[in-house]
Parts: sequence; structure tokens; C-alpha cells
Amino acid sequence: MATPAANEPQVENDGEEETSSEESEEDCEPKLKYERIGNDLKNKLLSKDCVSCLAVHSKFLVVGTHWGMIHIFDHAGNAIRDKEIAAHTTTVNQLSIDDSGDFIASCSDDGRVLINGLYTADNNQSINFDRPVKAVAIDPKFSKHGSGKSFVTGDDKLILNEKGGLFYRHKTTLLHQGEGLIREIKWKGDFIAWTNDHGVKIFDMSSRTRITFISKDHSYRADLYKCNMCWKDGQTLLLAWADKVKVCIVKERLEKDVRDLPQRYVEITAMFTIDSFACGISPLGESLVILTFEKEAQEEGNRQVSKRPHLLIVEPHMEYFEEISNDALTVRGFQEYKPSDYHLETIEDENLFYIVSPKDIIVSKERDIDDHIIWLLEREEFEEAMLVAEKNEHLLRKLSHKEVARQYLDYLLSEENFEEAAMQCPRILGKNKELWEAETLKFHKLRQLKVLAPYLPRSDPQLSPTIYELVLNDFLNTDAEKFLSLVKEWPSNLYNVQTIITATLDRLDRERNNTVLLRALGELYTLERQYEKSLAIYLKYCSIAKTKERLGNTDVFQLIHKYNLFTSISDKIVQLMEFDDDQAATLLIDNMDKLPIEQVVKQLENHEKFLFAYLDRVCQKDQQLCQAYHGPLVKLYAEFAPKKLLPFLKSSIHYPLQRAMEECEVRGLIPEQVYLLGRMGDLKKALSLITTRLKDVDQAIEFCKDKNDEELWADLIKFSIDKPTFIKGLLHNIGTHVDPIRLIPQIQNGMEIPGLRDSLVKILQDYNLQMSLREGCQRILTADSFNLLDRLVKTQKRAVSVDNSQVCPICQEKILVTDLKFASNVVLFYCRHAFHEDCLPTHGLERCTICSTQRRGPGSKAMVK
Repeated sequence: MATPAANEPQVENDGEEETSSEESEEDCEPKLKYERIGNDLKNKLLSKDCVSCLAVHSKFLVVGTHWGMIHIFDHAGNAIRDKEIAAHTTTVNQLSIDDSGDFIASCSDDGRVLINGLYTADNNQSINFDRPVKAVAIDPKFSKHGSGKSFVTGDDKLILNEKGGLFYRHKTTLLHQGEGLIREIKWKGDFIAWTNDHGVKIFDMSSRTRITFISKDHSYRADLYKCNMCWKDGQTLLLAWADKVKVCIVKERLEKDVRDLPQRYVEITAMFTIDSFACGISPLGESLVILTFEKEAQEEGNRQVSKRPHLLIVEPHMEYFEEISNDALTVRGFQEYKPSDYHLETIEDENLFYIVSPKDIIVSKERDIDDHIIWLLEREEFEEAMLVAEKNEHLLRKLSHKEVARQYLDYLLSEENFEEAAMQCPRILGKNKELWEAETLKFHKLRQLKVLAPYLPRSDPQLSPTIYELVLNDFLNTDAEKFLSLVKEWPSNLYNVQTIITATLDRLDRERNNTVLLRALGELYTLERQYEKSLAIYLKYCSIAKTKERLGNTDVFQLIHKYNLFTSISDKIVQLMEFDDDQAATLLIDNMDKLPIEQVVKQLENHEKFLFAYLDRVCQKDQQLCQAYHGPLVKLYAEFAPKKLLPFLKSSIHYPLQRAMEECEVRGLIPEQVYLLGRMGDLKKALSLITTRLKDVDQAIEFCKDKNDEELWADLIKFSIDKPTFIKGLLHNIGTHVDPIRLIPQIQNGMEIPGLRDSLVKILQDYNLQMSLREGCQRILTADSFNLLDRLVKTQKRAVSVDNSQVCPICQEKILVTDLKFASNVVLFYCRHAFHEDCLPTHGLERCTICSTQRRGPGSKAMVK
């Protein structure tokens, strides 16, 4: 089946440990990473010998050579002392290690099979078969007591070698023969798998029976394209032979078959063909790792040479596969090699894959979180790299979250994306003071401190004062407005204030009229508690700043109020008013206990505008506070706020009327003159101003209504009699105050009066309304009188109680007596007072003497005698 284009991680020929990869067109992340094994393996073995086979264990590597030597290395390629074995006289064909890693089996074309113990020689064996032995497999449980010390050898026969019996003697059992050379044996658990020229067979050691035969299904020569086998687990065998790949699973039969078949059988669960020759196969989870050799050679000079081998990862299926990755490897001398020169071994528990060639061993392993992050960084996907590093920080070995973050920052700075870099600093640098300071210096070097400044921490961590001073100096020289903002915003404990004051003064020496720097200097002096200097700076700022710039600036007023500098400004009130008269007036009024009105007025008396602003604000608060200055205020209002003058004149009586009149006459303020004339009693002149100067009939009518003077009405009618507009106004408005008969007969015949009909209709309507009101009032009054009279009659008809406790107010004796000799008539008044008749004077029987004295009403008349 055709497969997609390959990623091509390369192992360089220079001997470096780390390998690199060429990105594919799809730019997908590789699944594996590669590392050439060096150290003693390279320097001591490969420099003088060639690798013929390899066996791997989680503890070590065992290398067989063409000179018949067996070398043992750790996984980094370092030779293990005293573990070099001169085992054979010619090429080592196959190596096998037991599960515990205590014994090694080897075979060679010299006909010898050796069993060597790494820690004891008690079970060492050396057997000479007098013919080349191509394959060997040691019992995985060889080191265990009672295991039989078994191993299997293969030449043209498959022979099981074991020790047993009474004297623990070596014995052999022929398992298979007659199908050509046995080229490879793999033993896992109870199963032994071997290959020959016809196919693969599996032997079950538990039942001592052969359970399957998997035939060779291609025409390639078995000696050139050997079958590669690997047990994935105790039941799954992986096969890769030439360009065929199979996954075989050993299963149990469910029922006893009548044909007496083995209890176990093999089922092929996946089978497919690849485009190249397989040189090795290993499992990777549910996937397969296949070492492949390209079928077609490539031109190099005038000769045909081999292409690089590939490490292919696929997901197996029946009749097809899904390619996951395909990495081309640069192996030393790959141009000269054939498929039989390559091998693939694996440590399954660790997913380590060893690619073996005569002059090179490369280990491949799954990429970890560090590798994934490095790949993301190479692609400049820094955000994703940071998220992965943060989420998996406990799994990182080579990198750290901070290192990834720093790389991201460095990248942003290199790309001149300064704003984004500054925004990322709090997230990346966190609370690490040293990192913050180092990064600040980078921004300073790039002249980008102004971008970083909003994100600098002020606490937790608090950086060195030098850092904050560096930022302030940068703004001092480049952006005075931002410098002022930072001086106001940053706490003074972050930096040395005196140092910044000195730098600011130096700057002001060159820019003496820089008002922004003056304000900043005032703030700095305030931070140093040098309030007098600060106030002086603000007042200097006032003298040179433009009016628009000064307005709304509250710095100086906040300074005075906050630090109680009223004594210092007692002689600087004019300067404060020049700075901002509205704010200054507010400050002075709110602190009249410290700066009395008299003191302020004295300083402002030659500055009428400021004096008006101050006194006007005082009046708004309470006119009584400045009643002594109401006279001057009339002039100030007339000059600076004429619209406020009339309300002031109406609300105050503490000003000389004649002086106020003169001010109004000078400025031609007619409504104010009308009001003042009204107060002075010259009503006719006031009305004359309204009619002649203002020519406002409505105001004239309102004035007459307000004064309710018959002579004024007569004057107004006289003035209006030849003026149609005035007559119209009078007809509309005087019906309820003046009898229209006084006006109508005086109107000249033939005079055209606009809206006369409407005016007459309105007069009649007003008259009807008045009559209706009078009749209604009359009805209400009559009804109320009858109701009250009825209530009085009912009240006076009620009985009045007199008991033994009451006494006569005149003689102070009880009203009621039981002795008839002293009995007397009783006079009882409606007011509830009771008297003895004999005690009252003859003329006093009609009214109660007590109530008459107190001038009470009708209830004082007698009601009972």
C-alpha cells in the first residue's frame, strides 16, 4: 500500500549524541527522537570491529562482533569493566539474555554455543556442535532454580538443550529438522518461535507440541531477506519478512477437538504489505515500529548505493496499515549496507528501540514533554509551549516553565513586539525579583522602558530602587507627562526621592519653563515632606503656566489642605486666586476659621474680579457671613455678573439704596432700578421706567398688581390710552383687579386695537367667573352658618351634671346642700360654672362672672336657674 511522504529525522555522521530532523511539508511533530550511542561503544569497539548482533536488557546492552567478541555496555555506551568475553573465533550470529539479566547465550559459525553467567560461573556451558550455529535462544527463566537450564539452538535442526535427571546431565531434544537452516529463534514464556526457509513455526513448551506453521508468502531469498520476529507479550508474535508484516496471536481452543489438535492455535489478526524491506519489528503500544530498507538504490557518482534506512510507525489492520510517522535515518556507511546488515532490538517496558548496523548503533525513544516543548519552541509556538510546560511542570527534566517563558520573552523582544512582551512579564516572571530586574535591564537596553513601566511590580516582589529610578529617569528625559504620572502613582519607598529631585532639577536647568516638570518637582518635594518648597514650586508654576493648563489642577490646593499650610499662604491669596479662582475661593471659604473674611478681602480689595469671585461664593454659602460687604458687592455684581444683581438686591437689605441706585443708573440696569425705586417708595417713577424704557405692559401690570395702588392703575391707564398694544394687555389682565369700565370709555373711537374681541370676551369670562365664585362662596357661607347654628342649639340643649363635689366660686360652699335651712337656688351657666343665686349680684344673673372677666363667648350666659 502506498504511504504518505516521510518526516526525516537524521542522525548526523559527526558523532554528536543528539539528532535532528528535517521538517516535512506537513510540518507534523515527530513521534520518536534519536540518539547515537557513543562513548566506549564508539571509541573502543566500532573503531576496530563491526557489530554483527545485539541483545538488549533493561540493565545493559550485549554486543556481538564479527571477530567473535562479546562486549557488555551500559545504555549510554560505557563499557562495563571485566565484561568483555572472547567467546568465539568468528562472527557471533545471535545473542540471547534471560529475563533476569544473569545469563547470556551466544552462537557462532565456529560451531560453539556458550552460556555465560555475568555474576556466577556455576551454570556456564560451552557446547561444540561441529557445524555453524545460526540461532540461539535461552530460557527466559534460565536463572531460576529448577528451570532445567534450557536453551534452544538452530542450524539445520532445532535442538532443545537442557539439564535434568538424577545427575543433572546435559541432554538434547530434537524439535525440528529438514526445512533448511534455522536463522532466528525467539523464546517468550511457554512459546518458542523460529524461522527457516519455508516459514515460521511456534513450539509450546508446556505441552511439548508444535502448534502452528506460518508459511513464507513471498519469493525473496531467506538468506538475503531474513524473517524478523518479536514477541510483543506472552501471546502475540510480530513478524516482518521481506515486505510482508503479520501480527499473530496464540489463543486457547474453546472445546476439545475430536481430531486431537493442540490445545492452542495461532490467529493472524493483521497482515499487510509495505513498500520496502523490513529489517526489524517491535511493538509501540497498539502500533508497530518497523525498520525498513528501500527497495530501489540511488545513484552516487558512477555507482548504485543504498538509500538511508527508515523507521516506520504504523497502525496495523488486515490488508492495510495507517502510517503514523516515517523517519529516514542517516546511519554511518548506510550506502554500502544490505537489508541483512540491519537489526532492530527493543526494551519494551521503556519503549527503547535500538537500530543496529555494522558501524553504528542508534537508540530511538518516544518523545517526552521536554521534546514536545522544544519542538513547539522551534516552531515559535510559544504560547502553546508555555501552557504545556505549566500543565506538566512536574514531568519536565531538561526544561523548566521559567526557561520556556524566558525564551518566549526573548523571542518577543527579538521580534520587537515590545508591548506583548511587557504584557507577558507578570505572568512569566511572577514574583521572582532577580528575573524582573534582569528583564528590566533588557528593556532598558532596547530603550523600551516606557512600555514595561505599567507592568512593573511595586510589591511582592519590590524591586531594587535602582530599577525604579532607571524607569523614572527614562521618562524624565523622554515623556514628562508620564514622568509626572509615575511620581504621583508610585509609592515613595520604591526609589530614592532625593536622587530623582536632583535629576529633575538638572532637567529644569535646561528647560526652565517646563510646567509639567515643575508640577513633578512639587510632588517630589511633597514626598520629601518639604512642603514649603513644594508650595513655592506650585506658585512658580502658576506664574508661568497658561490659564487653560492651570484650570482643574488641584495639586497646590490639595497640598495646602492636606498639610495645613494656611499660615504659609496667608499672604499669597492673590497668587492662589490667579492660579484658579474657583478652587481658591472654595479653599478659603472651607477654612474661614484659619483665613477670616476680613483678611481675605483686605488682600483682594485691589483685585475686583477675584474679590467678586470670593464674596459671591461666600454669599452662596451664607449671606449673613459677609453682610458688611453687601454694599461693595452691589458694584461687583453690576460689573461682573449683572444677571445675579437683581436676585441679590431682593435677598439683601444690607446695602445703601441710593448707592445701589447710582450703580444701576450708570450701567443702565432698568429692572434693578425699578426694584430699587419700589423699595425707595418712588412707585410712579418705577412704573414710568417700565412703560417708557422697558415698554413691557405685562411687567407694568404685574407691578401695579403687586403694589395694589389705585393711583398707579390710573397712571398706567392714562399712559396706555393711546397705545393699542398696552390697551390690549390691560384688557387681558386687569379684569380681576380694576373695573374695566374705568378703561373702556376712555378708548378713542376708531382706534384699531389688535385682538380687541378676544380681550372683551376675556373680560366677560372673568366677570362671569367672579360672579360664579361669589355665588358659590355665598352658598357655602350660608350652609356653614346653618350647620353651626344647629350644632350650637343641640349643644345647649344637653343636660349638665352637678354633683356634691362642686362648690360655688363666690362663697366656696358646696352647691348642693341637704339642710333646707341653708338651701338656695342654683344658677348654672352654659360654660358649666354653677353659683348660688344668693351669691350673685342682682345684675349678674345674665352672665357668668368668671367667663365675663375672661371675655369668653356665648357659653357664659345662664342656661338653668
